[in-house]
Amino acid sequence: MQTFTHGGAEIAAFHDATTGSWQYVVIDPATRAAAIIDPVWDFDEKAAATSTRNAAEILGFVRDRELKVEWILDTHPHADHFSAAPWLQAELGAPTAIGEKVAGVQALWKDLYGLPDDFPTDGRQWDRLFKAGETFRVGELTGRVMFSPGHTLASITYVIGDNAFVHDTLMMPDSGTSRADFPGGDARALYRSIRDILALPDDAGIFVGHDYGPDGREPACFSTVVEQKARNIHVGGDRSEADFVALRERRDATLPLPKLMLYALQVNIRGGRLPEPEADGRVFFRIPANRFEPPEPED
Repeated sequence: MQTFTHGGAEIAAFHDATTGSWQYVVIDPATRAAAIIDPVWDFDEKAAATSTRNAAEILGFVRDRELKVEWILDTHPHADHFSAAPWLQAELGAPTAIGEKVAGVQALWKDLYGLPDDFPTDGRQWDRLFKAGETFRVGELTGRVMFSPGHTLASITYVIGDNAFVHDTLMMPDSGTSRADFPGGDARALYRSIRDILALPDDAGIFVGHDYGPDGREPACFSTVVEQKARNIHVGGDRSEADFVALRERRDATLPLPKLMLYALQVNIRGGRLPEPEADGRVFFRIPANRFEPPEPED
């Protein structure tokens, strides 16, 4: 765990080495109210077994510090890990939330998975669907929702105090940006979303959703807007939209699918729940065959 005091908030950051994911507890120092952002529900793909190691660590932190969790927030339906939002909600009673564009992701993946007609694609799996520009409270801190499509068509950024939780939109400056080639992704939309984020004040905190410790450095999660503008290898300086799109699409064409993607999306479009059990009580994953092309070899 790493801890920060920045932009009016206290932030505890939890790293999952298996998926490279960062999970956050954002705390209002005045009231001890908190929000949990993008918690991980562990999954062993070889055994097709779930566990709660990451979520239990977050729960223990919250209880040890006697925090009042007011929100459990997803930035988008993740492709590389399961969301632990429902498990934490059962323990803490806080409402879950995501951006309203999740309905489009649900409809897209309902078709890809061949789910039945009665599978709901209206976001009812969450307690709150945020619109772009909506505000909410974490104690005395104001939270604001920015629509940040590109990585997915439903991605949002949570700005709480003077901190932006961007998940798969930006990465650390030496890693650049996340891919935009998933169904519903768009490199041009990603560039424009990033420009909106980088229009925040220069000292605003940027907390990313993934880091893999490139070149042997320790995994990191925090930078500032001014650092991203100066040093991000994909969008720093004056890189144009056309140059970024060419770079991003060229890179994306070489990337394999995340190893958990076809498992994770069917869980995460359900708000972090497994598929419905069969008549005998057993649960099965549904994997579409031959729906995705393997990556192109790198030069």
